[in-house]
Parts: sequence; structure tokens; C-alpha cells
Amino acid sequence: MDWSTYNAALPTVGVVNALGALIGLWVVYAIAQHMRRRAHCTPLASPPNPSFLFGIGRSLFKHPDPAVVYEQWAEKYGSVFRIPATLGYSRVVLCDPKAIQHFYSHETFLYQQTTLTKQSIESLVDEPAAGREGQRKALTPAFSNAAIRRLTYIFFDSAYKLKEMIPPLSRCRLDSIGIAGFSHDFGTLHGKHSTVAETFDSFSSLKPTLIGVAVFIVGLAFPRVMMRIPTAFRMLVKQLNASMAEVADDLLANTRKESEGEDKAEDKSIIGLLVKAESNQSDLHMSQDEVMAQMKVLILAGYETTSRCFQWCLVELCKKPEIQAKLRSELSQISSGDPTWDQLTNGFPYLDAVVHETLRLHPPLGETTRIATEDAIIPLSTPLKTPTGTVVDSVSIAKGDIVTVPIHLMNSWPEIWGPDAREFNPERWLAEDGVPKKAQELQGHRHLLTFVDGPRICLGRGFALAEFKAVLSVLIRNYTFEFRDGPDTQIERVRGILPRPGVAGEKGAKIPLRVRRLE
Repeated sequence: MDWSTYNAALPTVGVVNALGALIGLWVVYAIAQHMRRRAHCTPLASPPNPSFLFGIGRSLFKHPDPAVVYEQWAEKYGSVFRIPATLGYSRVVLCDPKAIQHFYSHETFLYQQTTLTKQSIESLVDEPAAGREGQRKALTPAFSNAAIRRLTYIFFDSAYKLKEMIPPLSRCRLDSIGIAGFSHDFGTLHGKHSTVAETFDSFSSLKPTLIGVAVFIVGLAFPRVMMRIPTAFRMLVKQLNASMAEVADDLLANTRKESEGEDKAEDKSIIGLLVKAESNQSDLHMSQDEVMAQMKVLILAGYETTSRCFQWCLVELCKKPEIQAKLRSELSQISSGDPTWDQLTNGFPYLDAVVHETLRLHPPLGETTRIATEDAIIPLSTPLKTPTGTVVDSVSIAKGDIVTVPIHLMNSWPEIWGPDAREFNPERWLAEDGVPKKAQELQGHRHLLTFVDGPRICLGRGFALAEFKAVLSVLIRNYTFEFRDGPDTQIERVRGILPRPGVAGEKGAKIPLRVRRLE
């Protein structure tokens, strides 16, 4: 017998045994948790589980509009139900307005990000403390109405640069965030090379792979392990962190020099408030690493989201040229100069309606998922019949339950928004009874969940709305937009980090438009 071969195999056998034991322990733990949850939870209806490994995930992923799948489940199983998730887990899905209000109002302590989500965010910003409530408090003044009012001219400046060139819309967003938030011009609208922009474009084009799915499944059980696997996503994160750190270092140094000079005026820019929070005199002390992490969070949160919404807005305006013409007619009231922030906010009702209808139908974030940190009772606005035949007006869930709010469904569900819920109809925001009573039960901004709700409602919503309106007003006043092949062009959602529009039957997330300058 070759003893050297036998001895060499021993470590391998040991690793396999250890791995098997680890998996066995995890399975025992998962079963114990499942039994505990069953004892504490209200029984809820659920679709059948097609796969222990993937749960219902593949069905959602393959469907062109996941909101339709959620709608079918809600109609069949009720306004609160469970769906099978990966590795035998399940998720509680809330489609009841009162239940959703409870969820968002308790998000900071009762419902928190899952370990996998926390690990993913920390890997993106390279700083575990980036989400602390004190740091959110430090940022709040930068997104006040007064602060945005002073920054409105920057949105128009970027819009006029965009008007002259019509480059990718995301470039306008990046330059606006840089100037208004950090006093830094990335210069992408002038063709300046930007590693940050290139990295974001690479993120957008990432496609799901078998390896990526396998890594995700491993991450559900062992999230810290997932963060160490060198996937394409992880490599892009590393590249983004390096490029953002260089920008953040320069901006912090320049701002400190200005604050230590003769000009003692209070800086209301985002970076100015971050540096103030970092100073020893501030009650909201932040380290340099934490300030840099917040800068990354702000650009990560704002770069792709608004630009994707803007793309969907142009798609809808090309589908319905009459809406585009009506919007242009309203904007023709601008005789000279640019509208003020107050005018953008309240002076153009049809512009406001078009923007909010876009946000209703095309929220960047399709759903919110959190984990319950303790047993909870979720109230309902409409009684629910359980699989046992009992009618309940609240639902009990257990500590460790994963809870999901399907934002896209709640923004476009005919049961809430009426029979034309999936139609692009800005008029609904102008008619006295345009927003149905059922939709008015939703507590988010303008009864939408696009910016979520509660203590964690999107800080930058005012910033995003002002920029959206400024850019749209400039482009619609100066150009007409139409599909290359006419208004009947079929558009589909292209999967990625965020859903993007693409022409049905054509490769990639691209929408060829005919753009004509108005004289």
C-alpha cells in the first residue's frame, strides 16, 4: 500500500468531514428555528415550493414583471402570505396598507436589515458604521428644503450641459451630485474620464451567472464567507472603493482648508456638514473613514436610481406623444430664466404629475426586505382568513422571520389604484378623486412607497425630485423625443442591479430614440 498517498488524503478527508459537520449543524439549527417560528406564528397560506435550493426565486426572476406574480399570490392567498425562499427559508409578504405602515414605522428597531444585506452594504462602502442614526442626523440638514432651494441652479446648469450633448443621462446625475453635494465637478458631461462613472456602468451591465447564484445561496447561510469570494461584483466594489477614496480624500482636505480660513460662513453642502460632524466641536463626531463611507453611500444611492427613473420617463413620453406635448405646453410658460425651487415644487402641476406617475410605475427599488428582531404582532386593515379557516385582524410573526414589502406591486396594484393602475396616466394626480381612497391608506410620500416610509424614508427625496424636474423641464422645452420605430415599440424590463428599459427582442438595455431640437 502507498502510505504517502494515504497520508496525503487524510487532510482532505478531514476537511470534508468538517464541512459535512458544519452543514449538519446548520441544518439542525435551521430546523429548530423553523419549529420555533411555527409555534409562534399565525398560519399563512403559501404557494407550493418548487425547489428547496431556490424556493420561488426563479419564478420571480424569470417573470418580466414580478409585481404581476405578487398580485396573483395576493389574490389567491390574501393580503399577507408566505413564499418559499432559498434553502428552505420562507418570507412573509405584506400587501396590506396597515401592515405596511406598521412595518415601516418600526423599521429602525423591530425590523432590521438581514445579515447578508448588512454585509453587502458594508462591502460597498468599506465601513461598518455607515448606517448609524447619528450620521443620518448629521446629513439631514443637507437635504432640507432650504438647502435644496440654494442648489437648484446646479441642477439647471447640469441640465443645460446635457442639452448640448445628450450623453448618457446618468452622467448628468453624477455631475449634479458631485457639485451640489461635494463641491466637486466630475466633468463627465464634458467628456472627462471618470473611474467612478465607468465602474457604475459596469455594475449596471452585470448579468446573473451560475457562480453568482451559487455564491448568493452560500451567503444566505454564511454571509461573511460570501463577502470573501472574489466574484465580478466584489472586484467592481473594490475598484469603486479605491476610486471613491481618492475623490473623498481630496474633497475633505480642500473643505477643511476653507473652513480654517477667514470665511466662517456655515457650509450647507453635504460634504461641509459631514466635515462639521467630523470636527471635535460637533456633538455628532465622525471619523474620516466614516465621512468617506457616507460620501460613498450618497453617490451609490443617487447615481443610478434617478437616471433610471428618467429613462423610464422618456420611454413613457415616447409611448404617449400626447402627454409629452401637453407637458411641453405647460413648460412653455417659462418665458425667460429658469424656474425657482418653489416654482418647480408647486408651479407646474402637470410636470409634477408626470414625475410622480413615473415614480409610481417605475420605482428603482422593487421591494423592501427586513428580518424581525423579536416576536411581533402585525395589524391588518382588512381581516384575513387563514388556511385553518380562522379570520384574524392581525398576524403574529416570530423573531427571525424575514418580512418583505413588494413596493412595485403596492404602487401599481389595480385593487389599490383602480383598473388603470398599470397605465401611465399623469391625470390621476390632477383629478380631485384621481388617487383612490384605498391608495390614500398608503402612508409614503404622495401615497407611494418609492421612497419607502417611516424613520428610514429616503433622505434625498427632495434632492431627487428637484433634479428630476429641472432636467426634464430643460429637455422637454428644447427637444422632442420619439422611438426609432414609432410609439408602438415594445419595451421590456432588462434585469440588472436595477431594472432598465430595453427594446423587446433586441440585446441589451438600450432604447434608440429620435431626438429633434426645437427652434
